[in-house]
Parts: sequence; structure tokens; C-alpha cells
Amino acid sequence: MTNPLLADWTGDFALPPFAALRDADFGPAFDAALAEARANIAAIADNAEPATFANTIAALELAEEALSRVAGTFYNLAGADSTPAREALQRDLAPKMSAFASEVTMNARLFQRIETLWQARETLGLSPEEARVLDLTRRGFVRAGALLEGAARDRMTAVKERLAVLSTEFTQNLLADERDWFMPLQPEDLEGLPDFVVATARAAAEERGREGHVVTLSRSLIVPFLQFSPRRALREKAYEAWTARGANGGATDNRALAAEILKLREERARLLGYDSFAAYKLETEMAKTPDRVRDLLMRVWEPARDKAMEDAGILTAMMHEDGVNGALEAWDWRYYAEKRRARDHAIDEAALKPYLSLDAMIEAAFDCAARLFGLAFRPLDVPLYHPDARAWEVTREGRHMAVFVGDYFARASKRSGAWCSAFRQQRKLGGEVRPVVVNVCNFAKPAKGEPALLSWDDARTLFHEFGHALHQMLSDVTFEMISGTSVARDFVELPSQLYEHWLEVPEVIEAHARHVKTGAAMPKEMLERLLAARNFDQGFATVEYVASALVDLAFHEGAAPADPMAAQAAVLEAIGMPPAIRMRHATPHFAHVFAGDGYSAGYYSYMWSEVMDADAFEAFEETGDAFDPDTANRLEKWVLSAGGSQEAETLYTAFRGRMPGVEALLRGRGLAG
Repeated sequence: MTNPLLADWTGDFALPPFAALRDADFGPAFDAALAEARANIAAIADNAEPATFANTIAALELAEEALSRVAGTFYNLAGADSTPAREALQRDLAPKMSAFASEVTMNARLFQRIETLWQARETLGLSPEEARVLDLTRRGFVRAGALLEGAARDRMTAVKERLAVLSTEFTQNLLADERDWFMPLQPEDLEGLPDFVVATARAAAEERGREGHVVTLSRSLIVPFLQFSPRRALREKAYEAWTARGANGGATDNRALAAEILKLREERARLLGYDSFAAYKLETEMAKTPDRVRDLLMRVWEPARDKAMEDAGILTAMMHEDGVNGALEAWDWRYYAEKRRARDHAIDEAALKPYLSLDAMIEAAFDCAARLFGLAFRPLDVPLYHPDARAWEVTREGRHMAVFVGDYFARASKRSGAWCSAFRQQRKLGGEVRPVVVNVCNFAKPAKGEPALLSWDDARTLFHEFGHALHQMLSDVTFEMISGTSVARDFVELPSQLYEHWLEVPEVIEAHARHVKTGAAMPKEMLERLLAARNFDQGFATVEYVASALVDLAFHEGAAPADPMAAQAAVLEAIGMPPAIRMRHATPHFAHVFAGDGYSAGYYSYMWSEVMDADAFEAFEETGDAFDPDTANRLEKWVLSAGGSQEAETLYTAFRGRMPGVEALLRGRGLAG
């Protein structure tokens, strides 16, 4: 029988054949797709004809088409719906895929064809997009080690293979710790918990085949438990388990892996002639240098720390009023912050959530996209990879633009966090290809028959990931390598963080935040209180984020630390980390940094992009219309549709007329002045 991964995908919208897939199909499909890719690469490298853009660069873009289809399907499923067989194959594939990538970039004949074209680029009559792709292709080969020779060349290949193995192990260890830990709750432990937390804890127990209620390490359950449980000992137990992921000793401990990853990254950078991995990594980002990153982070750190210390004093006093003596601890912060929010802003999470149903917030995100960019969304009844996943066709004026998949609920087989990915990316080369985009979240799954209700942070996450999805769905370039989110890491968060702003537009909330049972609009006074509290606890949120970014930068800026945990502690001491706040991501579970190279030396990217997103939304506010058509058209033209077709700074300046300063960010977080 034909392997469904290798056959033509002829179903609706050429989606992956999810209904026909079996785990056993993936291994043979990878073998066949790798063999085909190798043959295609060899044909390009050994072509007797002189190098042209068409027979070298464009051919390279299409050489791994089958491999991209297989890998795009497998890695999306491995992250969102892991199985033991998929985890085993991930471990097997890590060195194989790295070795293949090295084969390509270290192919001397292939690189010589690229180099010949690059040296003659001014005479080739290339379009701006073709010139950009040629430049990026050559740069990618050089940064992968194409100019290395002899022992250095072999060592680079070995280093990258080992890094691929280590990052896979790091990810799987983290998933195992998150999957295996839970804390049973006795009936008396439910005291003080709102109904939605009790229901979520009951559903979590059912998923694990247990009676009663449990707390898991899913953010959508553990955070509200920490916010509402008056049982301090249970809060401490849950919090310490949450922050100990990857650091529990035994087979899933990530601390030694982190140390080896940092050492190998340093070696990789030095093989290429860089002083540090941060210098290597940041060279192609907007920030360019570690000094510019540190300058931004420290400009935000000082006012954020001051605000957090002020807030800590208020929360400590509240705790003492409760008869709890001693210092405010990390497992106390969310509990007393929630009490303070209810006291100062009269916001009751339990009363708010019925107005933020998952379905209503999806419709709100769709409605904003319709008003800004003319998109329409039609539900699809098609086979997907998990019963919780849903799909929509995205059109504009009758033209098919994309398929959008939403996979919103937490489950034991899904890694933590939220992300946007693609089963297929947009391109025009070789024929028009429209994307298949997926948003994956970890919201609490409701009891059977009950509606899914979101917190305000959950709703913000939904809008954030949908902003990434728009970057993919509106992409309009010829070459896949610069399509959609294929941009500088410190630019990629601009569309996602910018889209969050529309959740706070009053007319959006008024239209979509309706009570899930009565259909009544959110009361005006509740909406006013919610918006007035938009910067509540920003000292805490900013401190836990910036601390993580500063530790990431320190890890990669100089010699790799032999003991990352000691290095982490030294950084936190040097910056004066408030004692009742911990890093958002401690080293053993810092997946952004250690589960691959994506955000390594780049966790600052969210804040770099936030400088732009705050300024970009002000472009709409300056018109008096959050849906101003001209501003939306410029945003689509220069940001959302352009992908990586030009340097990020060039694209943003074309949209806004200038680059912004940090002031809009500080105003947006309530930290200015």
C-alpha cells in the first residue's frame, strides 16, 4: 500500500491525510523523502550547466518539497499530540535531520554555485525579492559553516548533530515532568476555589482516570489555583513542582543538558570566528549586538523593579493582615495580587470568565481580521489530527487564502505553552500554494457539555497567536524561505503582540464579550474596571520576563558557564531580583532557549517587538479609529504580507515612517515617569 504521507494529498485543500496516518508511516516516509531530497540536491550541485538563479537558487527552494510535507506534519503532531512512538522517532530523527542539513550546507560544489551567483549578483538582473533570497541563501550557508575546512568542518557537523539530540531530550524531559506530576485535592482543599477552577480540576482528574480533583502543571490550571487557593501549604507544593520542572533529578533532569548545550553553542560560534554565541546569533537580528539588547532590557528593568518592590510591600501587608507572618513568598504573590485586584478594581475572575467564552473570543479575533483585512472564516468539517482541533477556510472576496486550524485545550500529550505553526507555508514558486496554519494553546478543557471559559490572559494569548497566524495567512511572496513568519526573531513577535491590542478596543469587547448563558453584554462598569486594570501587576509581569531575558543573554554572551544554575543565581543577584518573584522560565524548563536555537540569546525579542507593537497601535489611535482602513492596508503591505522580503527595520520604517523609541512601551505597561 502507498504510504499516505508520500501519496498526492488530494483531499479538501490538500490537507495532510490525518485520518489515514499511522505512527508507523512516518519513519519510512522520512527515509523516502530524505532520499529524494538528497537526489535533488546532488542534481543541482552536479549540474554541468553554468549556475543560474533558476537552476540553483530556485531549484534549491523546491528540492526538499516532499521532506517539508512529511516533516511539517510530523513535528506539528509531535508537539501537539505526542505518543511514545512519536517521541522515539523524534529522538531517532534529531541526528539524522541535522546530518542532512550539514550535508547540504557543507556541499562544496553546491556552495560554489551559490557563491558564483552571489559574486555576480549585480549583473544578474534579479528582482528585489530574488536578490534578497540569493543573499539570505548565501548567508545561511556561510553561517552554517560552508567556508570551514578540514577538522573544523567535521567538528561543526558533529556539534550540530549533538545539539539536535540534546534539544530533543530537553523537550521530552520537560513534557514528561509536566505529564507525570499532579496533586490530588481533598474535598476540603476546594475551599475558596471558584467553580471554574473546581470544574477544571475535576476534568483534569478524569483525564488521568482518577476520582475527585487534581491540580496539574498546566498553566491554565495551576495559575488560577495559585490565585485563589487560601491553603498556603498547597500553593507552595504546587508552585515548587511547577518551577522544578526539568530539575527533579533522575532521567528527566535537564540541568546537565543545559550546560552541554551552552558549551556546544559557544564552540559553534567560535568555529565561525565569533567571540560568543550571542554575537553570532544577534548579527542577523534587528538588535545586532548584545549591548543594544542589554540597554533595552535595563531601561525597562529599573522602573519595573521599582514598581514590583512597591507592590511587594502592599501584598506583604495584606498577608500580615491575614495573620500570616514572615516574608512574602513566590507562591503567595498571585494569591494576594488577585485579592488586591478584587479590592482595588472590583474584578472578580469568576464573574468575568462567563463573558469570555472560547467561542466568543475566536469570533472576536475573526471579526477584527474581517474589519482590518477583509477576511472571512467558514467552519470546515474535515478530518484533523485530534478531536479537539477545529478548522476554518479563510477567504477574501471569494478567494481562498488559507486553512486555519485551532487546537485550544490542554492535554497530557501536548507540550506546554502556546504557539503558531504551519503544516504548509505560502509561496508562488512552482505554482500558487496557500498556507495551512495552526494555533496551539493549552486552555483548560471544560467538563463535558459545558462551555470553555477563558481568563483575560487566556483571551490575550488567543489574540497573540492569531496575530502570528495572520502573518502566515496574509503572506504574499514568491519564495517559501521568506514567507510569513520567516523574519528576524526580534521582529516576528510584532504582528502577534500588536494584535493583542484589539482585544482591549471597547467596541470589540462590547460586541463579543457576552455572557455565555444569558447572552447579555458585559456590564459597562465591569468593562471599565477591566480596562482600568490593564496594567495591574505589571511590575511583577515585567520583572519575571526581563529577568529571564537577562539570564538568557548572560548565558550566551561570554564563555559558557560550567554550572548554569550558579550563573543564573549570579545574574539575579546582580540585578537585585525581588525575593518574592522568580524568573518566568528557570533554566531547567526554559524551553524557548534550550528546546532549539529559536530564542537562544533571543528571549529579549518579545520586548524588542513590543517597542514596535506599542508604537504601531498608536498609528491606529492617531487616526481616531482602531480599524482605520489606510493604516490597516499599510500594515498588511509592509508587515503582514511582506514576510522576510526586506530587512525588518526597512519594513517597519515603510509602515510607520520611522523607528520607535522605548517610550511607547513604558507608557503601555504603565511604567513611564
